[in-house]
Amino acid sequence: MFKELLSTMRVIALPTKTNFRGVTVREVALFKGEYGWGEFSPFLEYGDQESSQWLASAIEAATSARPAHLRSAIPVNGTIPAISDGQRLKTIIESYPGCRTFKVKVGENLNEDLIRLQLLHTLRPDAAIRLDVNGLWSIEEALKNLSTIVGEIGAIQYVEQPCATLEELRELKTRADFDLKIAADEVIRKAADPFALDLSGAADIVMLKVQPLGGIKRARAIAEHHKLPVVVSSALESAIGIHFGLELAASIAELHYDCGLATGSLMSTDVAHLQIIDGSIALGELDIKLDGLDVVPDRYEWWKNRAMRCAEVLGL
Repeated sequence: MFKELLSTMRVIALPTKTNFRGVTVREVALFKGEYGWGEFSPFLEYGDQESSQWLASAIEAATSARPAHLRSAIPVNGTIPAISDGQRLKTIIESYPGCRTFKVKVGENLNEDLIRLQLLHTLRPDAAIRLDVNGLWSIEEALKNLSTIVGEIGAIQYVEQPCATLEELRELKTRADFDLKIAADEVIRKAADPFALDLSGAADIVMLKVQPLGGIKRARAIAEHHKLPVVVSSALESAIGIHFGLELAASIAELHYDCGLATGSLMSTDVAHLQIIDGSIALGELDIKLDGLDVVPDRYEWWKNRAMRCAEVLGL
């Protein structure tokens, strides 16, 4: 089966509107199967073991039927990258019409973080704010920085991965003298076994990213195992990868939080358009256009070899 999928592979390059996690061009491998396109797009620095779950997700997307939809549209949050240019930030914020929640990348410079948060609060005073730290802070830094942010901006909905380890997250929650909800991301999706983790006292919310977690079935199983509220989010994918995340979100019975599935607004070019209407993205057929987006031959070979190595990890 994988050999057949590999013969359909396209590798495309999508420029972003701004530097996001050091990425200005997002390379994406796509496979086409009976159920449509599947996306394989682990970040370039990821090793084969971690990347193999992304391949499992792509294979599932291309070869498996989708779960039943429990909703036809998914409420989404806006995503604010770690930039300081006021006009660019204003343009990004305005690219999320009707969104009632914004996730703001923070962690590297508190003063710049506060400027970004204050601008968002001015432009969208009623929006719920969530923070994403990507595990950059120590416990002491998290206590200091979060206390400062809450003091100047007001309550935050939750903070995503403020520290790197479960032990640090648990201690942070114990020591915080303000209301603090923590969403666990990297500690779950980078774990050797996400089912073996004890999230008690460390996390209030589970981040579900369909590619890093190995597909819809495995992501749903992880959520059911940990029995915590979830937020379905993207991994800076193309519209194809994001749409698979929308399928995951549509299948979850209790979806209490807006999902992080509107990152298509950060792309200058994409394979399809996922329109945000009144803060939500509707599920439906994608009008996919790949022409003119293919990478040069040596990059295609790099991705083909990577996919083959990851397939070996999966035993395919």
